[in-house]
Amino acid sequence: MRFLIQRVLEGQVAAETPGGGKAISGRIGPGLVVLVGFGSGDGPGLPGTRAWRAMIDKLLQVRIFSDDKGKMNLSLEDAGGGLLLVSQFTLYANCRRGRRPGFDDAAPPDTARTLYERLVEELRGRLGERLQCGVFGAYMEVSLVNWGPVTLFWDSDELFGA
Repeated sequence: MRFLIQRVLEGQVAAETPGGGKAISGRIGPGLVVLVGFGSGDGPGLPGTRAWRAMIDKLLQVRIFSDDKGKMNLSLEDAGGGLLLVSQFTLYANCRRGRRPGFDDAAPPDTARTLYERLVEELRGRLGERLQCGVFGAYMEVSLVNWGPVTLFWDSDELFGA
């Protein structure tokens, strides 16, 4: 599982609708925009593992918001910000050979959808309506104002040995 995390002043995602238009599926003010991808080694047993729990806890508790002294000392939970979660299989792109990325390292769509929905469920349980989401498998337009800028990349295998 991989997260690309950006601290933002605001963010939104518009997803393509069946009729060919676009509709906003999620919008936040100050908070985090998180692109999440699942790898071919991530399966149905991932939720509930040490790595799964640690990634979620770290996401909500990492101190990247400024306190009243301007020091990065507050977490998303402390700051009360929003979280915009967007599925992004291209986080597992393999660009080692050629000019076209390969995506064999990404989880199959059905597996990724199940894991994404489970992640949404768990984050919704902790954040309520402060969690906003993209639409899994849809073409989306993600817009944000990166604040700082602050951008972090986490891979559960590297951080927690999943």
